[in-house]
Amino acid sequence: QVQLVESGGGLVQPGGSLRLSCAASRFTLDYYAIGWFRHAPGKEREGVSCISSISRSDGSTYYADSVKGRFTIARDNAENTVYLQMNSLKPEDTAVYYCATNLSPICSARADSMRSWGQGTQVTVSS
Repeated sequence: QVQLVESGGGLVQPGGSLRLSCAASRFTLDYYAIGWFRHAPGKEREGVSCISSISRSDGSTYYADSVKGRFTIARDNAENTVYLQMNSLKPEDTAVYYCATNLSPICSARADSMRSWGQGTQVTVSS
């Protein structure tokens, strides 16, 4: 059973930063591509970013246009964790953020291809 656990959400003022973590136990996270999705009330779920496997692919990263230049996804394989560094946060970034995997080394933008999801972490950007 692949289990993902997110952490790092919270309340931050516009222009601030947060770092989300996606950790795994009992399996090597770098075997699979890991994506971050977000879901805001009244909006459709949105793919935010993805990182492919380094050991089994090329570690490519992808970002939604809405977060390019502000968010950075990265792996720390020693910690078996994927991070999403979020800078210059805006109120429209407010959402529940989920990490997920399609159990493939290569990223997919499709939420319906994900096979395992974390429980989500709330990010609120407000003054």
